[in-house]
Amino acid sequence: MKPLPPYAELLGLRAERRGDETLWIMPFHDAVVGRPGYLHGGAIAGLLEFAALGTVQEALDDDVSVKPVKVSVDFLRGGAAHDTFASATVARLGKRVAHVEAHAWQLDRARPIAAARMNLVVRRQVRER
Repeated sequence: MKPLPPYAELLGLRAERRGDETLWIMPFHDAVVGRPGYLHGGAIAGLLEFAALGTVQEALDDDVSVKPVKVSVDFLRGGAAHDTFASATVARLGKRVAHVEAHAWQLDRARPIAAARMNLVVRRQVRER
């Protein structure tokens, strides 16, 4: 896995491989607080974006990069003062476009606090002949 960018480090994100999926974890701490006792929406969206990007990047070769084109986040309930988890699935991975869905939850995976859909451009290196 590639090193995380500074924003991911600020959020305290870490990725753990569990079975056949990568689980992204954001611990609750001062940098992710919005209103007192709750997560900031931007921190939740950032977690979902890193989960989606990391998941699609795992499915690609190292010389292939992706760039977000559209990100849509649905906030389903307030994120309380708990660690937050996220995972993503690649709905479609084509030659030039990828579609990824991600979900974030806290105490119960069956009760997500947010969901995201991302459309990405896939940039494959052109090999010289």
